[in-house]
Amino acid sequence: MTEQNNPLLAISPLDGRYYSKMDALRPLFSEFALIRGRVQVELGWLCLLGEHLVLTDPDSLSKLQHLADHINHHFSLADAEAIKAIEATTKHDVKAVEYWLAEQLDKAELGFLRAWVHFACTSEDINNLAYGIMLLQCQNHLLSRASELYQELDTMANENAGVPMLSRTHGQAASPTTLGKECRNIASRLKQAHAHFSDQGCYGKCNGAVGNYNAHVAAYPSVDWPKLSREFVESLGLIWQAHSTQIEAHDGIGSWSHALSRLNTVLIDASRDIWQYISNGYFTQSSVSSEVGSSTMPHKTNPIDFENAEGNLGIANALAHHMACKLPVSRLQRDLSDSTVLRNIGVMIGHSDLAYQALLKGLKKLSPNTKKLKEECDGHWEVLAEAVQTVMRANGIADAYEQLKAVTRGQAIDENTLKEFIDNLDIPGDQKESLLELTPSTYLGLAEFLAKQS
Repeated sequence: MTEQNNPLLAISPLDGRYYSKMDALRPLFSEFALIRGRVQVELGWLCLLGEHLVLTDPDSLSKLQHLADHINHHFSLADAEAIKAIEATTKHDVKAVEYWLAEQLDKAELGFLRAWVHFACTSEDINNLAYGIMLLQCQNHLLSRASELYQELDTMANENAGVPMLSRTHGQAASPTTLGKECRNIASRLKQAHAHFSDQGCYGKCNGAVGNYNAHVAAYPSVDWPKLSREFVESLGLIWQAHSTQIEAHDGIGSWSHALSRLNTVLIDASRDIWQYISNGYFTQSSVSSEVGSSTMPHKTNPIDFENAEGNLGIANALAHHMACKLPVSRLQRDLSDSTVLRNIGVMIGHSDLAYQALLKGLKKLSPNTKKLKEECDGHWEVLAEAVQTVMRANGIADAYEQLKAVTRGQAIDENTLKEFIDNLDIPGDQKESLLELTPSTYLGLAEFLAKQS
């Protein structure tokens, strides 16, 4: 390892402290991935032109397709470095790809096709499609991570469906729920956000310098260029953008970023709630003997995974907001203010991915503290006031709420106090008996049933 690439000297923690956690993402969104995407797009366009316009010899077409398949499947870091070396001279990243591909055509005895590399394209035709390919790959990666989180929460919901837990509304003791039901609430929201993010397509355009196929028509006026463009863009798995300026408008990336932010926001909320449940003692965390929770307090096992997740999700959402607000705004037919922003999409995705990993790790450490959960419920008999006053209302007692308010609001109510109140009610005996048998731990409504509904 040289001093230049030592992670201790990295400015971004994604490339420093968290370098090893980005192994899966690095091939999907990096300078290497962008160059590889450009190569894939240039080759795809060349093959399409060869098929429709240039090559009448089936052997040459087959040879070109074989070359394209070989490069796409075996594109290496050394290949990317060779392109960067060309860029050092051209000072233009996309032109460097064009020159490198021309060299590959020469080596494959297809040099007569050099003139058709990057034919009628502007750099943005190549870049927007390369970014679209990368976004699709990263979307699938993040969706897979989110699915892992959902599966873990789904398991927790089912396993703890009947474990009573005191609710807190406004921070105050409220009608009991179950630990599993609260896990199901998170899982359900995550499932919906996952579906919404999954529905976000990535757009692409291939229509020349200002979106009008000017050069295309000048060379081949009889060709249906919009049809050919659509065929090409959709072959990459992208949604064809029929109308654009020099750049694809990025409205799709804006929507994509918003959808990712929505998913992340669900997980921020989950991180904070689970952190609080750990603080309340509802969950215990498994610990590793070699790890240190505090530099001065040996007893501590801090909920660092949920804190790490919350922080990284916040960074990701700040970037997502900027992507969504900035990228769809461009001066006239083109300015370059989107270029640097686009290069930071990987940072947004990286912090999201880092957070998902932390959350999954944290969830796997948790075990319900059933003793503490029961103690919390048993210490708050006042939460049954809701049940009592509702039964009173059902029996036509008009001031039921006021009666219970006078007895319970702001007061410590124990089992005997509440049962004495119930004993004095003028309600049918079977209903009175049901209320007397009720405890905070059994006043759960349909919580257990709902916890198991995925």
